[in-house]
Amino acid sequence: MGVPTSSPGVAVTSSTPLRRQPVQQRSAKRVERMLEACASLIEEVGYDGVTTTLIAERAGVAVGSLYQFFPDKRAVVQALTMRNLDKFMDTITARFAKTPLEHWWDAVDTIFDAYVGMHRDVPAFSKVRFGDAVDMRLLDDKRDNNAVISDRMVELIAAKFGIPLDELQLPIAVAVQAADGVLDLAFRIDPNGEQRVLDEAKSLIRGYLSTRLPK
Repeated sequence: MGVPTSSPGVAVTSSTPLRRQPVQQRSAKRVERMLEACASLIEEVGYDGVTTTLIAERAGVAVGSLYQFFPDKRAVVQALTMRNLDKFMDTITARFAKTPLEHWWDAVDTIFDAYVGMHRDVPAFSKVRFGDAVDMRLLDDKRDNNAVISDRMVELIAAKFGIPLDELQLPIAVAVQAADGVLDLAFRIDPNGEQRVLDEAKSLIRGYLSTRLPK
């Protein structure tokens, strides 16, 4: 799904939002500054308040330089969201590698905690998450954002525990959708996540999946 470019820090998919790939390191760093600027502005004024002019000014580049790489504001946010998805998957993969996971629910808990961590630690993530605040198909024009996320979860859990993909696909898709809604509530109540709601969300997901996946 995610295909790394030759430039560090900028990850794209087959439906890349970039007009052209930054080949030189200087160009890659400029694109990174644009993404960081976009994230900080979303934190301050929300997606609707962000403009390409503001992004360029915050990044310290000419607006024409921004348009060399991105056609519009949506494309900048799309690139930011794809980068966040790669960061999320890298975090989960690293935790899977170093943490003993005796059962699939340990993996689900790990994924849940990583998602909560993204909300708390990654600028603008709580405002746009994986793109739903902008476009239900921001990550992939053929599938909604939660379908992209759930497919990634299915691949990881199937590989780790040897559970057939077809046994995981629907339950994980439902769990991702449910978790997304409850976590949205937790972070609306408290910017850091209302802990009681977070605990309820984790309990809800584990309880549901325990009736659908192998014991």
